[in-house]
Amino acid sequence: QVLLSESGGGSVQAGGSLTLSCTASERTFTMGWFRRAPGKGREFVARINWHFGTTSYADSVKGRFTISGVNARNAVSLQMNALKPEDTAIYYCAASGLDTANPNTYHDWGRGTQVTVSS
Repeated sequence: QVLLSESGGGSVQAGGSLTLSCTASERTFTMGWFRRAPGKGREFVARINWHFGTTSYADSVKGRFTISGVNARNAVSLQMNALKPEDTAIYYCAASGLDTANPNTYHDWGRGTQVTVSS
């Protein structure tokens, strides 16, 4: 089991920025960020695949969020710029053995960190 720990959530006004960080207890194939807004299901945000060296983003965050690898395959950050009220959610870091955006294929999850964007 991969243990994941997120940090960096908080409250900002619309247009502001936040950086989330996630550290895993061991190397992973893919690390992803997901979010769950109140009353909604889990939504893919971004992922990084270490093997292929690729990143992928949901259309809703493309151009505003950037996922980066830190410390080679066991830590990632998510730089979030131009935040909108609709970005308000609990953000989760997760690990997968596949290169996928499907949350059901991610086997280990962090506890999540709250991001609140006010208008």
